[in-house]
Amino acid sequence: MDLYIVIGNPNTRKASVVRSLTGCFNRSVRDIQPLGGKPVLRLYARVGTLQDSKCSPADFIAEAASTHCSAVLCCLSPNANPDHAEHLPDAQAYLAAFKAAGWRQRAIAVLGQNGGGVRSPSLLQFPQAPIAPINHTARAVRAHFGWE
Repeated sequence: MDLYIVIGNPNTRKASVVRSLTGCFNRSVRDIQPLGGKPVLRLYARVGTLQDSKCSPADFIAEAASTHCSAVLCCLSPNANPDHAEHLPDAQAYLAAFKAAGWRQRAIAVLGQNGGGVRSPSLLQFPQAPIAPINHTARAVRAHFGWE
């Protein structure tokens, strides 16, 4: 499973970016055209942070697997859910669980200033995302993800 992640604090417009990229309202399967004429990605997109929607790493891995897609796009909060920190950990713990499940991290977009300490060569920060026009941020994230 190829993994595309959007990380950000509340009000950094994560859901708006995912909706702009996919046309998905809540969660849906979409076909995404990568740049360079590569084969279409069958993508499972989920809007809203997994921690806020009370979806644990294991639950999301199972949910994504049931879609039979080759890629997934989801949002993470940099921090654990304060009411359920063990079950809904920080972004780093989700990424570790996804890696342990054999998922391949393709790209991470951090909207705003807080990436939760996540480090990756595939990470790009978009510090102006909370105030920039959403179409500008979505265009930049799409380019970072390597999508048309």
